[in-house]
Amino acid sequence: MLSEFGKVLIFIVGAVLFLLISLGIATLLRPKKPNPEKLSTYECGEATIGSAWLNFPIRYYVIALIFLIFDVEIIFLFPWSIVFGKKEYFDATQGSWTWLALGEMFVFIAILALGLAYVWVKGYLDWEKPTPTKPLINNPLPDTIYQEFNEKQLAKK
Repeated sequence: MLSEFGKVLIFIVGAVLFLLISLGIATLLRPKKPNPEKLSTYECGEATIGSAWLNFPIRYYVIALIFLIFDVEIIFLFPWSIVFGKKEYFDATQGSWTWLALGEMFVFIAILALGLAYVWVKGYLDWEKPTPTKPLINNPLPDTIYQEFNEKQLAKK
């Protein structure tokens, strides 16, 4: 007889074996034809410019953490809404626990709103706006040639 932990261990070993066997079969069956284009970095159809190892502003991480915090708080609201919506629980306790749970949720949501107001006032939710820069090109032709060309193209239409 296996204990419950033994069953979990067998499940984990089975999952790891399935993963290793699947990856092994895929390695044997797939074609191996590397070329420079396949080995290059993919950037959503854009030509790769510069290194992929950039320093991102810390503000992105702060916004991601704030999102995770509020996302986890929704997990706490879900069981409450399921239990609060059942009429059987309301009838079984004559409504006393139901109103207490409702009051606790209002306090909980008020604390969340206070946290949201705090990060909003502190400016943690403000997104950085990039400053557009005009590309500098060492071009021997004067700008007037391009302006004349553009005017001729517009006149044709």
